[in-house]
Amino acid sequence: MDKLKLRLTLPDGSWLGPGKADLLQGIAETGSISAAGRRMGMSYKRAWGLVEALNRMFPSPLIETSRGGAGHGGATLTALGQKALALYRALQGKAVAAGADEIGQLLAMARQFDMSERK
Repeated sequence: MDKLKLRLTLPDGSWLGPGKADLLQGIAETGSISAAGRRMGMSYKRAWGLVEALNRMFPSPLIETSRGGAGHGGATLTALGQKALALYRALQGKAVAAGADEIGQLLAMARQFDMSERK
């Protein structure tokens, strides 16, 4: 099935969507902001900008970082970051499940349309 993209807009106008959730997941899996960003085809600067935005969205940071050097630094999700990611993924799953019939019908309708007929 094609992906349903869900964006949750917070009261301050910031949002949590699939890209930020994927970055959180990448950081959790790799322990690195740069590695998570590379995995997504994102520049280091863009990944850091999203991390800063994510950390400003909630009362306390979602991502903790340690500086490089001998230990090469790294990043981890805080308990709040783990919870935010888990809640977002659960919300995604529920949205897909609740809309599965409509999503299927829309995809079937789109597949019936032959782009060559538009010319």
